[in-house]
Amino acid sequence: MKNLNLNTTIRLPILALAFLVAPLMVSGQDANQKSNPPFTGKYEGSVKGPDGDVHMTLDLVDDAGKFSGSATAPQGVHKVVKGELAAGLLTLEFDDKAKLTLRQKGDTLVGELSVGGKTGAVELKRVAKDEISGVWDASADAQGQPVPFTLTLKLDGEKVTGGSSSQLGESTISSGSWKDGKLAVVLEGGNGQVALVATMVDGKLTGDFDYAGQMQGKWVGIKRKP
Repeated sequence: MKNLNLNTTIRLPILALAFLVAPLMVSGQDANQKSNPPFTGKYEGSVKGPDGDVHMTLDLVDDAGKFSGSATAPQGVHKVVKGELAAGLLTLEFDDKAKLTLRQKGDTLVGELSVGGKTGAVELKRVAKDEISGVWDASADAQGQPVPFTLTLKLDGEKVTGGSSSQLGESTISSGSWKDGKLAVVLEGGNGQVALVATMVDGKLTGDFDYAGQMQGKWVGIKRKP
């Protein structure tokens, strides 16, 4: 019995330590994954050449280290025929014998393009995915009273245009932006100015409104399927 109690006494701290260490290990793995996100996405930028900068678009798919996609430049569209990632350096070979060598720097890919014996510096910035363009069925909480409205949004870079409609009438977005996952628009209508701010939460726009400085509250919008 004494041996059993001794073993139990030893095991409990070990088990407790294991439970404490495991989350730390998982957190460390998550941190590594976050610091090295997949390359998949659309990138736009320029290649510096002897005759000036040339615009380039790179559509890249990173499927567990297997790379595919294409690059678009004034000379045309060229497909990725081979891709390799080693020590943080991504090498892409194209069907026109061009080669890109790139490293991730935040949401930007920087490196060099080699083609026909010539090289040029490359900087391509990831293009944010358009999550908000479309029609949203929304509802505002006006002091406990739900007020349904329809919000139509169109994204161009970081600029948002569009308008809204409700039983109170039509409104037009006089200023709007979508940046770092945050929406901010000002609606101009016959009943006054309404300011809306929101963030994307589980596919919904959720935030606050301010009606002409006279009433404030919460609102939520769900994107209508095409």
